Amino acid sequence: MTDKKPLSDETENLFHDSLFGDGGDPDAASPAGGDASRSEEEAPRAPDEAREDGGANDASADGEELPQAELSEEELKAAEAEEITVGAATEGEPEENGALTLARYASQAYLEYAMSVVKSRALPEVTDGQKPVQRRILIDMYRMGLKFDAKSVKSARIVGDVLGKYHPHGDQSVYDALVRMAQTFSLRYPLLVAEGNFGSRDGDSAAAMRYTETRLTPISSLLLEEVDSGAVDFAPNYDGNFEEPVELPAKLPFVLLNGSSGIAVGMATEIPPHNLTEVAAACVRLLEKPEAGLEEILSLMPAPDFPCGGQIITPRDEIRAIYESGRGKLRVRARWHFEELARGQWQLVVDELPPAASSRIILDRIEQITNPRPKKDKKSISSKQQQAKSAMLAMLESVRDESGKDVEVRLVFEPKTSRIDRDDFVNYLLSETDLESNVPVNLVMLGIDGKPRQKGLLSILSEWIEFRKKAVRRRTEARLAKVLDRIHVLEGRSLVLLNIDRVIEIIRAADDPKADLMAEFGLTERQADDILEIRLKQLARLAAIEIEKELANLTKERSGLERILGSDGVLKRQVAREIEAAAKAFGDPRRTVVKEAKVAVHEVETPDEPVTVVISKKGFLRTRTGHGHDCSLMSFKMGDQLDRAIECRSSDQLSFLDAKGRVYSLAVSQLPGGRSDGAPLSAFVDLPRGFECAGWLAGPQNTAVLLATSGGKGMILRISDVSTRLKAGRDFVKMSEGERLLPPLTVSGDAIEAGAKLACLSSSGRLLAFPLSEIRFVASGGKGVALMLLDPGEEMISMAVTDDRGAILSGTGRGGKPREAQLTERAYRAHIMHRARRGKMLEISWKAERVEALPPLSSEPVKTSDPGSGASQGLKLEVVDEAPTLL
Repeated sequence: MTDKKPLSDETENLFHDSLFGDGGDPDAASPAGGDASRSEEEAPRAPDEAREDGGANDASADGEELPQAELSEEELKAAEAEEITVGAATEGEPEENGALTLARYASQAYLEYAMSVVKSRALPEVTDGQKPVQRRILIDMYRMGLKFDAKSVKSARIVGDVLGKYHPHGDQSVYDALVRMAQTFSLRYPLLVAEGNFGSRDGDSAAAMRYTETRLTPISSLLLEEVDSGAVDFAPNYDGNFEEPVELPAKLPFVLLNGSSGIAVGMATEIPPHNLTEVAAACVRLLEKPEAGLEEILSLMPAPDFPCGGQIITPRDEIRAIYESGRGKLRVRARWHFEELARGQWQLVVDELPPAASSRIILDRIEQITNPRPKKDKKSISSKQQQAKSAMLAMLESVRDESGKDVEVRLVFEPKTSRIDRDDFVNYLLSETDLESNVPVNLVMLGIDGKPRQKGLLSILSEWIEFRKKAVRRRTEARLAKVLDRIHVLEGRSLVLLNIDRVIEIIRAADDPKADLMAEFGLTERQADDILEIRLKQLARLAAIEIEKELANLTKERSGLERILGSDGVLKRQVAREIEAAAKAFGDPRRTVVKEAKVAVHEVETPDEPVTVVISKKGFLRTRTGHGHDCSLMSFKMGDQLDRAIECRSSDQLSFLDAKGRVYSLAVSQLPGGRSDGAPLSAFVDLPRGFECAGWLAGPQNTAVLLATSGGKGMILRISDVSTRLKAGRDFVKMSEGERLLPPLTVSGDAIEAGAKLACLSSSGRLLAFPLSEIRFVASGGKGVALMLLDPGEEMISMAVTDDRGAILSGTGRGGKPREAQLTERAYRAHIMHRARRGKMLEISWKAERVEALPPLSSEPVKTSDPGSGASQGLKLEVVDEAPTLL
């Protein structure tokens, strides 16, 4: 085992952000609180110390007396410094007298592990687009002679050979990688031929490796053809018995052609596949015009090209942003056509699916909608599930999967009736199933410097071009060296062709024929060795003609190779010609259509009409069309009765708040209508235990609402501000412990402008009134502003929006008798102050519990209470006046 090299500072810093987050310094974040009371014997020792101790024990066992070495003063101090506990090691500095602390050691070990996962398993390289296991499978099959024109062999044989030579890991990991490299639905350009069951896009797994067979595809030659030409470096395998290429001399950027996906430590990659012809054109353009911008490159390769086809509907500016940053998501939808049937009937046939979708996923999704199951801890399905089921059954009659060997994808959807609009039918299926879905893009890979980075498209292409130019230059240098050696050898043969007899004589008679040949004909050592090793027939007169021809060809080839190495422009043209030749041999048309479109959204058209929401005491909700219903005459469940009726419109949102300040919302259109008993509130939202409703809100979204707490604080907001899509609701009003929310009040804009007052009543009988204009609007909720100053133990129990004419008080007198009184304008004026004041005690002899506004002038001066208000109807009002006039 070789010692691991420590990570460089640059590599270590690279992973700190992804593994530890901000401020993730392992020294600062190391766990504290180790047992500092551990004795010296319990402290862990270093491996070197353990080995030394072990050796000493062995020597003592043999009876040898070990000499006692005297330690210097510095060595004693160092030994004392090493006697630290685990807790002290994790809390101390990165190093103690040159030795790593536990925190630093753990950090460095984890970073080394992370780098191993990143470089040796999860991420592809920008050079050849392969992960190590894929590269090892390809080179092993190439060495086995399993080219595209050879006979296929069992996958188990390949897996075993790869494990034994290059990849000492689990066999299943190698076979999984081999299977993916042969799947036509996973790779845009498969590198292996699949013979047998290699799985399906519906999630079916491949057959066991003992049953399947494979070999290389023709396009794999673009990766392997030059592997022995000197274009790339080789490194020893894990046991040093074989050599494997560090990277393959790819003639095209396969990191873009086939893409890749993987999860490393602290980072992941998701590279979509692209069209070979388009990528080749982009590479040639950058070779010819290195200053080309992203717009120019995207005109040649506009978007990914998935093996399953489909349609990319993402706008082009978003695609450009993805390629510029290296991260984002694409919206891909299926492709379809309509088939006309007899009697005017028709059906929708889907023949291309997005990458993440499959026929099974689509069918399972439709099954979930049409046969929903109650969610966890629920006895029945929710109203949303019921609505989705009804909508699907109203649209779709049947769906079947007709995919097979001849047709890879064929999903047939039959509408409920031929009168359904075709565009609406398609739009509904796209929005409710995975026929339209997102494809993530995360262009993370190992660069030519070996470091993982998230790269933009231009960076990927530029780095690959640099790699390819280097590979062609190295290949050319290696070939030129062989050509020069061959020319040198042939020139030596030409020198002795005319003196074959003398050559034979020297070889037969001389003691050292090599030296004599070199002296006689002026040959070099390499030429003399060649002359001594060749057969005589190779020096015949006919062979001389072949030598001359070969010399002429090699001389011409040498000049071409030297021209490539001598000019960067010639080198670029050579690389471009090879790219164009590869594109001509293996290019194909684009499969995925790039056409911008709006994301499919299914919106149920709700008629905007007046409705009345009827709420029972037990929380059952229903609607009745129109206003003005006498809801007290409606029938309810046994033991239930009317709580309240809210007149609104069918397009409104119905919001309600609990006593703890949490808000919930549901659409009025979701509520059941007709003459049913309604649906429970728990079917629409998730209510906590001990739920207590504080009030209901419905109406136009810009309607002003006043919220107040028993702690004397409040705010004004719009109905739209309390709307939420969360079933569990959201916290809106913040309150102190023991406080509760009072019933909300709706406030008209005219009332604020007309100088309306807010009357606040406390539990001790004090009344405060102040202008509504002193309360500010708070759209985001919170604690609000102080409305009334309260004493300890005192609460605000009621409030009302009034005018200057006075207010009505209601409460309880002696013997529990309900009482009501009207504050005259003169008496009410004494309670009008500014916000956040204590108010004034009421001049009444009974306990006031509620304050209300006076009815409009056109109405009778008799109060009409809401159900459950605690005040009786038809009571004779007392008149409270500071200075009553005696009659």
